[in-house]
Amino acid sequence: MALVINGQKIDPAVLQFEFSEIKTYFERLGNVSCCERDEEFRGYARQNVTARVLLSQEAKRRYEPTPEAELDAAIAGLIKQYGGEVQFYAATGARPDAMHLVRNDVDADMRVKRLMDDLVGDVSILEEDLRNYYEANIDQFKSAEEVRASHILKAPKRVEERDAAFETLRACRRELLKGADFEDLARKHSDKAEEHIDLGFFKRGELTEEFELVAFSMEIGEISPIFCSSFGFHLIKLTDRKPAAPKPFDSVRDEVRQLMKENIRQERARKFVEELTAVATIEQTPEEVEELVT
Repeated sequence: MALVINGQKIDPAVLQFEFSEIKTYFERLGNVSCCERDEEFRGYARQNVTARVLLSQEAKRRYEPTPEAELDAAIAGLIKQYGGEVQFYAATGARPDAMHLVRNDVDADMRVKRLMDDLVGDVSILEEDLRNYYEANIDQFKSAEEVRASHILKAPKRVEERDAAFETLRACRRELLKGADFEDLARKHSDKAEEHIDLGFFKRGELTEEFELVAFSMEIGEISPIFCSSFGFHLIKLTDRKPAAPKPFDSVRDEVRQLMKENIRQERARKFVEELTAVATIEQTPEEVEELVT
């Protein structure tokens, strides 16, 4: 047996997938090592799956199936998001002969969305509340920090050229620390064209991770150590920095409104799931836990 919600048996694979997604998320945050929080994550998985099933059951009870034309349009849009049918089937594991299952899932999702929209209704948020939320959560509404750097790249094409390239950058760095002009040395030694010496301003996520880790840790005017990326050996000088700064309220008013609406939506959904849970019949057998362990 498995988890059973109001008589609906939940495939243990659904719980296993949810558990894996949760664990992977926390592992990426660096908040978990090996199996130390598995039992906690299994609990989250059961809660999440239970909430989705209860909402789906209630939406199915309240609303008629989605009209075929709307369902066709939604599925066409979904396939387009994946870049076409081939990519859609490859990414989702669906098969052309099982599209009726995809249609059932999309119909269920659309009915749940309608349920959630009806729960939230027309939310009116006062200007004062918008400003209070903006000020209380100002870090969410800051521009991204940016830095500007100039760059010398040595990109040896053969393994036997690596030592010479590294030594060239070592010599450049010694000269730079004595006061040599960075642009002059870059024009002479960089394997990149002159227009690529000054990289201009960039945010995190725009260049390689190795480059950004070094650049964003530097002070203006500082010369970096020599470091390596998939492109080759790098030597950089940080030339400017734009710290993160709050965006004016008027420029983010709509974003603040949407965030507040989403918070209201989530809170009402949470309370609604609690109400559904209170009257639901939810059974869980030991076999369900064993499925999660494997």
